[in-house]
Amino acid sequence: MCDMGGEEMSVELRRVYDEGGATKGYRVLVDRVWPRGFSKEALRLDEWCREIAPSTPLRKWFGHDPARWESFRQKYLKELEGKGDLLAHLRAVARKQTLVLLYSAKDQERNQAIVIREALRRKLP
Repeated sequence: MCDMGGEEMSVELRRVYDEGGATKGYRVLVDRVWPRGFSKEALRLDEWCREIAPSTPLRKWFGHDPARWESFRQKYLKELEGKGDLLAHLRAVARKQTLVLLYSAKDQERNQAIVIREALRRKLP
């Protein structure tokens, strides 16, 4: 549960390959590319918000290289500043029920869902 200065939001992060569709809440896939090996039914999504994912050039540049994480994080936060409508939508969902951000990256400590959660907490843009 995030405290947003008077407004509370519930945001959970889940890797699609680890969670098996069991998480309750409003389930949003935040990857630009569909995760391998899953049908739409298997993920039990409420929404696929590919537009909020990092741009293809940024995603390819990052390549999940831990040495590029901090630079990726800053660049992606900058990209998210231009996606205020999408962030506002996710914020509104998270105020009403648990928002579950689903991602497929192997690295659970350095991925786009973490940056999206940070942007929601910081009230970007």
